[in-house]
Amino acid sequence: MSALVILGARVMDPESGRDEIADIRVENGVISAIGNVSTDDADVIDAGGLILAPGLIDMRVITGEPGAEHKETLATAGAAAAAGGVTSMVVMPQTEPVIDDMSLLAHLQDTGRKTSPVNVYCAGALTKGLAGEAMTEIGLMGEAGALFFSNGEAPIADSRLMRRLLAYSSAFNTLISHRAVDPYLSDGACAHESDFSSRLGLTGAPAASERIMVQRDAALAELTGGRLLVDLLSSEDGVTALRRAKDRDIDISGSVSINHLALNELDIGAYRTFAKLDPPLREESDRAALINGVNDGTIDVIVSGHDPRGAGEKRLPFDQAAAGAVGLEILLAAGLTLVADEQLDLMAFLRALTANPAGLLGLESGRIAEGAPADLVLINPGTPWVCDADELLSGSKNTPFDGRRLQGKAIVTIVAGKIVFDARGA
Repeated sequence: MSALVILGARVMDPESGRDEIADIRVENGVISAIGNVSTDDADVIDAGGLILAPGLIDMRVITGEPGAEHKETLATAGAAAAAGGVTSMVVMPQTEPVIDDMSLLAHLQDTGRKTSPVNVYCAGALTKGLAGEAMTEIGLMGEAGALFFSNGEAPIADSRLMRRLLAYSSAFNTLISHRAVDPYLSDGACAHESDFSSRLGLTGAPAASERIMVQRDAALAELTGGRLLVDLLSSEDGVTALRRAKDRDIDISGSVSINHLALNELDIGAYRTFAKLDPPLREESDRAALINGVNDGTIDVIVSGHDPRGAGEKRLPFDQAAAGAVGLEILLAAGLTLVADEQLDLMAFLRALTANPAGLLGLESGRIAEGAPADLVLINPGTPWVCDADELLSGSKNTPFDGRRLQGKAIVTIVAGKIVFDARGA
């Protein structure tokens, strides 16, 4: 593999706090030098002051492979990820069949290596079939490569089972990701409980549902010493509960989707099903609280929440339509748009997509340092563009950002020293 040199980039590394103009040299898939570097025997990219950041790590990607390849394959998801500056993605366990044993885990990891231009990792199922009853082999699946464990969209209502899962996983220092949803309070809901959803005649889920589950899971994590990730926060109530748990030194972290940072309940408009999400979009005050949570470090991770859905699942009455949106190509741009609007801090945004997820998952990537994997993204934060769903590389085109003006794009994406996406000539 020939060397690669990037000249004159604004190098931003959230792990070290580095933010300076520098040159980078890559050899044999790793960063070999930072500063004024030699260009001998190397391909050269003149960055011209563009931002060079660690490649993004998306901890929450749903694909259609296996079982629903018509929605998305690892290959199409990987192509979309590369176009969005994502160099590592974690596939969630809600596939068909569920990722609840070592054989399917190994199969998906092998398929990812063969077909995807970016790194593909997997999360294992917490319970068999995600049914919330029998525990999976967390220890063995962790040894086989599962980076964390989740019950997908199905919260575990049984507190005794959740205690056992956190206690058992603590023996392996394994991260448990769990949706903050009280399933009884949210049963049958398709929107956020508010005056707006009431006027639309939609059944709503109260924000209290999220707060209650954060508080319960935080108490169980404190009791057991388990590592807990609160998955997909969506409300001010949830952020406040997470902040209070962190004040008690519990091993707890939280994630939020880019959709909930950029959109609010008004984006469902007149029953716009492409903006139907789970958790639902909530009020503007909730969105502002989520932004503040990222900026002050309460929320550790931003994810795309990538969930491909066919038109047949979306073009239905609102209460019958499937929840979900694709996001691998939107994640970076939507965040940079919030940065341009002076809502989101740039370094905090990048940290929640690189150093923080790498630290939670135990990955060597997510940083720019000599000897680190050369998983990198070159970003033009000033590129204006309009999202056209039909032009997305994802196998499905369901996005609430269709027709929305965005600012900022990935220009070059590099995985293990190899250019996997290049928009310089576009």
